[in-house]
Amino acid sequence: MDSPLKYAIIVAGGSGSRMKSEIPKQFLPLAGKPILLHTVEVFLQITDIQLIIVLPKNDIDYWHQITQSNANIQSFKNSIIITEGGATRFQSVKNGLKQIKDDGLVAVHDGVRPLVSLDIIQKSYQVAYEHGTAVTSVWVKDSVREVDKDGKNLAIDRTKLKLIQTPQTFRLSLFKKAFEVEEEAFFTDCASVLEFSGQQINLIDGAYENIKITTPEDMIVAEAFLKLKIEN
Repeated sequence: MDSPLKYAIIVAGGSGSRMKSEIPKQFLPLAGKPILLHTVEVFLQITDIQLIIVLPKNDIDYWHQITQSNANIQSFKNSIIITEGGATRFQSVKNGLKQIKDDGLVAVHDGVRPLVSLDIIQKSYQVAYEHGTAVTSVWVKDSVREVDKDGKNLAIDRTKLKLIQTPQTFRLSLFKKAFEVEEEAFFTDCASVLEFSGQQINLIDGAYENIKITTPEDMIVAEAFLKLKIEN
């Protein structure tokens, strides 16, 4: 592939339950702007990218409401497709994948990881182009213990463990084939689906600030990281 087409599926199917908010967490304001908008605007810095934003059916109208007066989003209107999510992450990604008719590369990213850097996204496309898969990760910093159903626990060597983030980027030929299977309970991310299909997962370096905003504490951390980014 010479200069492959680049796609990104932004999965934004969360609710506000753990955030104790009536507003879905992807739309909560972060530094005065909905979290999801921060995420989308980073990806729109990739030249000629096609974005597929996967939202719960009830949130699609809300997306249109908050973006109709956003000049930046409107200027990229032809590069953004909005589609309905499914009951699980696997189904949501699969729904997003249906919107892609051509070959190329696809990055799958959490809508609530707004602090991802452009460098990480570009690196993921590069490695996926060269090796087929590129999954963002960071080393575990804390001590880790495995706990069984009876409460017994065992120390695990953290030097062998990495935390998986997004983007997770793949050649579309491999990705489409992998997602032809029936959903399994252990499909917690796209990497697990590709691995199940027999693909080797290539890990790339992520960043500790590339957090997934899930709880109110995460908002505090994200605000701090954004402030630091602006100051620098």
